[in-house]
Amino acid sequence: MSATAPQVPHRTLITLSVMMGNLMQALDSSIANVSLPYMQGTLATSADEITWVLTSYVIAAAIMTAPVGWMATRFGRKNLHIACMSGFVIASMLCGAAESLPQMVCFRFLQGVCGAALVPLSQATMLDIYPFEKRAQAMAIFGMGVMVGPIMGPTLGGYLTEVYNWRYVFYVNLPFGLLAITGLALFLPKNKARSELKFDWTGFLILATGIAAFQLMLDRGEKLDWFAAPEIIVEATLAILGLYLFTIHMFTAQRPFLPPDLFKDRNFVCGVAMVFFTATVMLASSALMAPYLESLAGYPVETAGVSMAPRGIGTMIGMLVASRLSNRFDHRKLMAVGLLTLGLSLYSMSAWTPDVPRETMMLALLLQGFGIGFTFNPMTVVAFTTLPAQFRGYATSLQSLCRSLGQAAGVSITSFLLVRGTQTNHADIAAGITPFDRLLQGNNQVGRVLDPLTHHGAALLDGMIDHQARIIAFNADFRLMSLVVGPPLLLLFLMRRHERPVVRVLPATEPTARASARS
Repeated sequence: MSATAPQVPHRTLITLSVMMGNLMQALDSSIANVSLPYMQGTLATSADEITWVLTSYVIAAAIMTAPVGWMATRFGRKNLHIACMSGFVIASMLCGAAESLPQMVCFRFLQGVCGAALVPLSQATMLDIYPFEKRAQAMAIFGMGVMVGPIMGPTLGGYLTEVYNWRYVFYVNLPFGLLAITGLALFLPKNKARSELKFDWTGFLILATGIAAFQLMLDRGEKLDWFAAPEIIVEATLAILGLYLFTIHMFTAQRPFLPPDLFKDRNFVCGVAMVFFTATVMLASSALMAPYLESLAGYPVETAGVSMAPRGIGTMIGMLVASRLSNRFDHRKLMAVGLLTLGLSLYSMSAWTPDVPRETMMLALLLQGFGIGFTFNPMTVVAFTTLPAQFRGYATSLQSLCRSLGQAAGVSITSFLLVRGTQTNHADIAAGITPFDRLLQGNNQVGRVLDPLTHHGAALLDGMIDHQARIIAFNADFRLMSLVVGPPLLLLFLMRRHERPVVRVLPATEPTARASARS
């Protein structure tokens, strides 16, 4: 394999343009997390209803990610990229101007539809414009947007909400979006559109139904007591049936919008599965940290956002270090180091209490981010090493789809376990507090303040019990997430070794040959 590739004009400007769109889309998947309580007051909604601001975006992005490869081939990658970027900016401005919950959910859904294509298109463009030997560095740049965006989203969202208003969480996309659109229009090479391609509506509708049902099941299961509700049973059935029918359709249809040859590449299949598992931890841990710091530790929203910043810094460091080591070490060993670092950092968080020193907390988050970045970079490179170039657009869209589904599953499952664990722990702790407790008897000060026979004492006791129950539930969630690194570690044994490019040195004079040998 040659170690050189044709030079692409304006490669740096193209990289900046696609990465701005990539970062915007990734940020918007989590930037609104810390602003939800403020939106809830402005839009006059309940705590359950306001979560649709996040859910609608994730569902739309997941549904529209799968056909991105086909759309890029049909309409041309440049045309699709500019159209989606423009729609994303317009939808962001509409979200900022929303005056009711139905408007916000509708505009967020539109934002997800337009933003779904940005990440896979950016990844495919980066893989095309960089030569093979620089692919690790290219994926490090790409990964900073994908991985750092959801991590830094709460930090930026908390700052904008505290200093300005929650609407600026969406308005911030306007200047960067205009710059990205201008760069794409001026510098991105235009490829030929294939107008003769026909869209596989049957496969798309089956897959969209399965994805939507899966996300609704995860989102509403907690509120409806899961499989005790007929709605959850129907959604679970549709999700399983949709995946089953889509798999059969993909391997039997003449022209499915996802080519089945994608799944013949072992490295790509393992890489996609690893993306799913790491994505569950990436967004779920960030979503848990915001309420942990704000409600349990008592941090102001701005301070909570700043305290989570080391996670993003660690991710960037991990990606840069992994890209430097990619040509010296086996990528599977690098991924193993990253996964073990991630698992150990999450396990250390399972022993936290709200008064944990800030230095200890920030160090754990720094290591967590480092593990994510150190895993993601070689994982992306290995997944595309042996994959034919003509499948690259389809592969990036499928990888983005698995990332979205993993994030949605991680947030829903950890949120459910947090609520259920809090209720269970509350009942267990309360069972040990009785009127026969000596601390609550007599004329001591504690007994007078926490007297359960008075309304004031009962309320204080209940608040203290709830506080401790939530701490235990958060710790259990962090401990569970540390186990998620197990399946990706096992998948490393199925992946083939990354083949490095062979550099052929042309005959040269003796001094030149010695200089080449030294280099």
